[in-house]
Amino acid sequence: MKYDYLIENCRYPDFESRTFKSGCVAVSGGKITGIFDSSAGIDAVKIDGKGRILSPGFIDIHMHEEDFVNDGLRYYIAENMRNMGVTTCCGGNCGLIRQPVADFRAGIEKLGGCPVNYVLMTGYNHYRRVQGLGSYDTASDAQIKAAAAYIRRDLNDGARGISFGIEYDPAMTTKEILKLLDQFDDENLLVPIHYRDDASNAIASIREMIEIGRRSGKRMQISHLSSCSASGQMDEALELIKDAMSKDPKLDFDTYPYDAFSTSIGSTVFEDDCFEHLHITYNDILLTTGPHAGERCTKETFYEARRETPDMPAVCFAMNAREIAEAVASPLGMVASDGILSMGKGHPRAAGTFPRVLGKYVRQEHALPLLDALEKITLRPAKRLGLDSKGSIEVGKDADLTLFDPDTILDRADFVQNALPPEGIDYVFLGGVPTVAHGKPTEALPGKFIPC
Repeated sequence: MKYDYLIENCRYPDFESRTFKSGCVAVSGGKITGIFDSSAGIDAVKIDGKGRILSPGFIDIHMHEEDFVNDGLRYYIAENMRNMGVTTCCGGNCGLIRQPVADFRAGIEKLGGCPVNYVLMTGYNHYRRVQGLGSYDTASDAQIKAAAAYIRRDLNDGARGISFGIEYDPAMTTKEILKLLDQFDDENLLVPIHYRDDASNAIASIREMIEIGRRSGKRMQISHLSSCSASGQMDEALELIKDAMSKDPKLDFDTYPYDAFSTSIGSTVFEDDCFEHLHITYNDILLTTGPHAGERCTKETFYEARRETPDMPAVCFAMNAREIAEAVASPLGMVASDGILSMGKGHPRAAGTFPRVLGKYVRQEHALPLLDALEKITLRPAKRLGLDSKGSIEVGKDADLTLFDPDTILDRADFVQNALPPEGIDYVFLGGVPTVAHGKPTEALPGKFIPC
């Protein structure tokens, strides 16, 4: 039999046996079609794995998709995702979808494909705002039902769940969220929630999200635990979540590996009490676009940015590095980037999250074993998103693959050059098509929107 590609002399994770196996992995027609001990006699384009790790393609369960409306019909974050080994990512988080699902799908089709596969949530905050509700406006029953109608349309167009960003609309009560969720009978809906508050209020916020999951019966996902609880609350937060997950198998969480968060400078996160609440100064906030791009804030530039460029992603250095490592290394949960860009600018997590975990936390700091880290960025998010053909290297699974050197992989993107590609990634295959070859991106766009 002739195969399209054969990645020979590689090691790949076997999550069932909890070991790495050595061999050659054959790819044809977008699928893994054979796993062999030797490449002898096999007809295929052969790629020497050089003893490196062939992983299932990384899956980012929490990021923020392209903004085709404001940034134009081109890819920014998807290209960064591809470069760091991601093959499938999930946008539409924090309640803040950047366009309706049908419009996003149409954009991918017009562009002739995508560097990655996409799945999407639909966002409740977005449809509050469509109706003219501000962050501190209470939604009426009629407005909740109207939002549900918009959301139902997105679900029919392929969204996999409903996301909420409570912190961005503080008037959104637990009761309002449950009223919205009561409009939907499907208990398999994934419901990612950006917490109500962080730092000293983190534990109360986590309890609220756990309660929403319990009362709604939905598959509730605590979003980016790192930015919620890495200010002195992580030990208690992880114990609380561990106990809750033992009682509710539908509950889970994700986290990212940086001690700085990012959100729009005009959001409620940066209202006047943020300095006392987060124990920060103006200098702890970095602006990413506009006349002060790359600069730390002064009092003057902080208020200027909030007034004149409120949608700008800003970076805030407010978290404890030890607690970030603790969340990443937890035996529970998944790693996600929470990447969001505006015209390609923003936090380096959009270009460095997964190489950072494998380089900094696995190789350099020994915070967790390589196999565990790979499971948190491949198999677990695949299962959580219902992507049964992804997340492991087995015959018949999708040929979404990332070949990397465990001795050199590391993020390079930083807070000045936020899109620098990582080191140590040799090849990325998406549906059997190379999107990165010899460490360089190709022009291939095999990615697509994957509807629920």
